[in-house]
Amino acid sequence: MSQASLTEQTIGLQVEHFYEKAREDALLGPVFSSAIQDWPPHIVEITDFWCGALLGVRRYKGNPLAAHAKHPLTPAMFDRWLALWGATADDVFEPGDAAIVKDRAGLIGESLKSGLFFRPAKGP
Repeated sequence: MSQASLTEQTIGLQVEHFYEKAREDALLGPVFSSAIQDWPPHIVEITDFWCGALLGVRRYKGNPLAAHAKHPLTPAMFDRWLALWGATADDVFEPGDAAIVKDRAGLIGESLKSGLFFRPAKGP
């Protein structure tokens, strides 16, 4: 795969190639198989999310925390997700852009993990 700069098209490639890997992954594959029944619209939606996160394009209308909360996720799954996402970014993007993609994913992943797993206990 050739390395490219950060554009909507290359973000789309990143999302497509990531999901090809994730669907085959022993840890992530079963979650994606049960969660996503229609892949093409999901790829479009997630590409829109990442175009917003990386380029400021405002098409994504979802709620990532709510979307993830309804699935049996673990913190280890987020770590695996980040590893696959980062390896894919290294394949798709030029090194400087790959670093941007990985850094943003790390921030988003930490935010989601905090929202899903580290909620403070409610008082009496």
